[in-house]
Amino acid sequence: MKLSRRNAARLFAAAVLMPPRAVLGQSAVRQEFDVTSVKPSRSDGWQGIDTMPGRIQANSITLTRCIREAYGVGPHQVLGGPDWIATDRWEIVARAGRPVDDDDILMQMLRELLADRFRLALHRETRTLPAYVLEVDKKGPRMQRAEAGDSDTEMHGGRGGPATLEAKKTDMNRLAELLDWRMDRPVVNRTGLNGGFNFTLHWAPDNLRDPDDGADDVSIFTAVGEQLGLRLRTAKAPVEVLVIDHVERPSEN
Repeated sequence: MKLSRRNAARLFAAAVLMPPRAVLGQSAVRQEFDVTSVKPSRSDGWQGIDTMPGRIQANSITLTRCIREAYGVGPHQVLGGPDWIATDRWEIVARAGRPVDDDDILMQMLRELLADRFRLALHRETRTLPAYVLEVDKKGPRMQRAEAGDSDTEMHGGRGGPATLEAKKTDMNRLAELLDWRMDRPVVNRTGLNGGFNFTLHWAPDNLRDPDDGADDVSIFTAVGEQLGLRLRTAKAPVEVLVIDHVERPSEN
């Protein structure tokens, strides 16, 4: 599974209260879909968002997941709102009148859709939360510095089973973001390492690890230390979050 680059954008400015139609990171010129459909989902199949030129299709997706995709934040960075935003599932189809082939623009248009159809209003702030701090281990990093080429990350496996992350020219902020999606709390980069690295990270969830299977079958904490020369330490740390101020269930169409 290739991870979309839109999930890499997680940096926010100082906290600013926003009016109902305001959107984080949006330019002054609004871009919207021409045709949208939002309906409750009755499907137990694939869950997620697909982007195509001028089109977004979301299948059996919660509003919380939609917000995370639209704003490029991790699973621990959307706070507040009623319980239904994390339980009710929706089918969303949106089409533009022109073939927009840029995920950043499509996500901006998705933010407009959420504000319009769900009356979503939110603001950004920094809160001190329990987190994992990503640091360099005492013996130093064991990753290869990337000299040239495009940045790329691919995740294989996972979903409760062993997982392998293959990274090319990937910086430590991006690594923290990728780990964040697999952890039970936010991951904050404090390695102090600049530039991109090439590395492979393999681990298995704690409940699947078998000590007799060999050194490769390790927890993510052990894998980060032994394979990358880094460590994950529990601590309270400032985390930039989105706080929901208002949201409504949409009318079906």
